[in-house]
Amino acid sequence: MTISQFVNVLISRWKLALAVVLAITLLVFIVAISLPRQYTATANLVIDVKTPDPIAGMNSPALYAPGYMATQLDILQSDSVAQRVARMLKLDQSLQMQESWQQATGGKGSFYAWLGTWLLRGLEVKPSRESNVIELNYKFADPRFASLAANAFVQAYIDTTLELRVEPAKQYSGFFNDRLKQARAQLERAQGKLSEFQKEKGIVDSEERIDVETARLNALSGQLVVLRTQSADSSSRMAQSRNRADQSPDVMANPIIVGLKSDLARQEAALQQMGSRLGDSHPQVVELRTNIAALRSKIDAEAQRTVASIGATSAISLAREGEIQAAFDAQRGKLLKMKAQRDELEVLKRDTENAQRNYDAVQARLTQMSLESQSTQTNVSLLSPAVEPYEPSSPRILLATVLAFFISILLAAIIVMAREAFDRRVRSGEDVIRGLDLPVIGIMPKGQKKRLFGRRRGAPWLHKHVVAGVLPGPTAKTS
Repeated sequence: MTISQFVNVLISRWKLALAVVLAITLLVFIVAISLPRQYTATANLVIDVKTPDPIAGMNSPALYAPGYMATQLDILQSDSVAQRVARMLKLDQSLQMQESWQQATGGKGSFYAWLGTWLLRGLEVKPSRESNVIELNYKFADPRFASLAANAFVQAYIDTTLELRVEPAKQYSGFFNDRLKQARAQLERAQGKLSEFQKEKGIVDSEERIDVETARLNALSGQLVVLRTQSADSSSRMAQSRNRADQSPDVMANPIIVGLKSDLARQEAALQQMGSRLGDSHPQVVELRTNIAALRSKIDAEAQRTVASIGATSAISLAREGEIQAAFDAQRGKLLKMKAQRDELEVLKRDTENAQRNYDAVQARLTQMSLESQSTQTNVSLLSPAVEPYEPSSPRILLATVLAFFISILLAAIIVMAREAFDRRVRSGEDVIRGLDLPVIGIMPKGQKKRLFGRRRGAPWLHKHVVAGVLPGPTAKTS
């Protein structure tokens, strides 16, 4: 069907089309007028995710989670928030609401759950795409109740978020309180063990005592080295003196022996001179020999005393070395014992320090949980409260009527075309050519009728007889 044919059909059946348009538009208008008016109150919330928590000193990682805003929307539309709103508005005390609940459920189920569901019917929450602002709309027939309900939902949501934050903190506070008692008992036991050990071992300052005892051990070690050197030297000299006393350095260095040997040398020289001059039997020669023998005896005796003195010195050195060695061993054992005590003391100190750190950590967490459990602030703020609307949000009579008008035009066109499909008529030469596949011989004008006030009905070209046929032998159909 061409556009001209479509227009011809619409013009031919304009009464039907007009009736459909007027009927639908009027029906929608009447329905829109008869519907109860609904008022929408709007409140705006803002969720702060940038300001650090004043108690924790940092932002929670959950604030940056992708589903954080969706979670907040679910909380805002939850039954818990709705039931809190019902209590805030005192709907649970309304006899009318109780009667409605009885009629709707027959008294079955929870009254507060029914109230929450009833309140959620008028709630609409819209998150912002580019910000942390949430728009809360509440629709109801009473504008005052709509504003009260919207503000009540905002306050209930803030209270719920605060409760969701405070309640776990209270539970954790009790848990950390018990842990703090255990940590305090553990710290007291560790401190008691440390004090008892220090008292039992007489330890005041282990590091200072160990330093003193270490210095004493080092001094004894130095003395022991010196004595061992002296003992080795004395033993060597003693051995040499016993084997050849006359060649011993100590004997040769003895001033008495040196003097005696000088006298002996003079006496021997004198004996040699006098013996060659006076003879061996001369009394002076005999006396000199007697003196020489006496000197030799003195030298031997003095050498023996020197050797004995070296032996005594060696014995004293060995004894002294033994004493120092014993003192060194005792000091070393004492120092090792003190170091073992120090190690044990360090273990007890570390246990005490660990217990102290554990106690401090639990105390800090308990303090933080206590502060959070007493917090009255959340990251949710009321940006703009809901006010009582003065114009209804629905039904929108003008918008509904305009939409109904345009939709009715479409429906009218569909109905007209359906009517035309069941009652097809020839309205132009083009219809004859398309419908009968015959050439048009001619078009006879139809007479026009007058209407009221002398106006003629229709356009002249709409009222014609179309004659179609085949030459020769005319055969025609008219409409």
